[in-house]
Amino acid sequence: MNPRLEQLHPYPFQKLRELFAGVTPNPDLAPVNLSIGEPKHPTPQFIKDALVAGLGGLSNYPITQGSDALRESIAAWAGRRYGVKLDPATEVLPVNGSREALFAFAQASVDSSRHGRRVIISPNPFYQIYEGAALLAGARPFFLNTLPDNDFKMDWSKVPEDLWGEVNLVYTCSPGNPTGKVMSLADWKELFDLSDRHGFVIAADECYSEIYFEEGKPPLGALTAAQQLGRGFRNLIVFNSLSKRSNVPGMRSGMVAGDAALIKQFLLYRTYHGSAMSPVVQTASIAAWNDEAHVIENRRQYAEKFAAVMPLLKDVLPFDPPDAAFYLWARVPGGDDAAFARGLYETQHVTVLPGSFLARDAAGVNPGRDFVRIALVDNLDACVEAARRIVRFVGEAA
Repeated sequence: MNPRLEQLHPYPFQKLRELFAGVTPNPDLAPVNLSIGEPKHPTPQFIKDALVAGLGGLSNYPITQGSDALRESIAAWAGRRYGVKLDPATEVLPVNGSREALFAFAQASVDSSRHGRRVIISPNPFYQIYEGAALLAGARPFFLNTLPDNDFKMDWSKVPEDLWGEVNLVYTCSPGNPTGKVMSLADWKELFDLSDRHGFVIAADECYSEIYFEEGKPPLGALTAAQQLGRGFRNLIVFNSLSKRSNVPGMRSGMVAGDAALIKQFLLYRTYHGSAMSPVVQTASIAAWNDEAHVIENRRQYAEKFAAVMPLLKDVLPFDPPDAAFYLWARVPGGDDAAFARGLYETQHVTVLPGSFLARDAAGVNPGRDFVRIALVDNLDACVEAARRIVRFVGEAA
């Protein structure tokens, strides 16, 4: 087996199971799980209907590039959302969820030759796929801490100047997981300038882009920023997904868009990788990308939950309100995030994720320690009930 597999860390939810081993939660309280970023809002009926209507596609092998209709629907959505004109034939590629594509892109892009670029930069805390993708591609991860004193943004001055020549790929996540922070136009300009100067590729993870709190004011995306700055999509690849946007995490449907030259090479890789999207899922995906009404309702529900939960928690768990996404990144009293999560689970039957499980020690610190990630994915009543239990837990522990 590939010896690089031995470098992989346990996934955060495996660590969580180990943390809770031997713990019996309060049997008098119904469980509320706010640890995993899995949407629990119902899948819209019209998407289910489209999936059923597409069942005839089971008799066909899928095309790796996806159907013309699917790529055109994605390009049309990007036009409405980002104000950009994408060529459906060369600048769009359907993928089996953003997670699969974020991982696969590193395998296709890292130059493993003797003198190749073999460093991949990611935020810290981070989505664990970034690290696993780097390690299995034979690259070295470089973790850039996102800290409160820098508004939880990546501070590029912390990258050693002599490292830039080795950097192949930079992962960004905006809106961020777990902080919910959104990159500004100035942030994108700084990163684009670095990419233009040093020649690395930007992999922009935007899977939370459609979860925001003020209708008509969506978070700035990388494609929009690139267009506004007049640089085009050179060395830029954007990843997005229907999972959060349309409440279909089990459908595994997403998209990649950006630099046509990179898309061409990634398509070649995927042709051999065998990762074409089922024609059935393609049919349902077209329906989802073409409709915004269900996404507006989805946002309304998240906004309602944040409006109800944040006032309850603000005095017991300090946090910066997120710009977007569905997480609260909250500081715990006492500074031991794992002990906090374990105690909360045991006494209140509420599950949150210790922040240290989402990060690595870098520059002498684990930037997730002292924090927990609270995913407001359950229904309103469950989220409010969980918040009240958290308040009770903190009060009893004081």
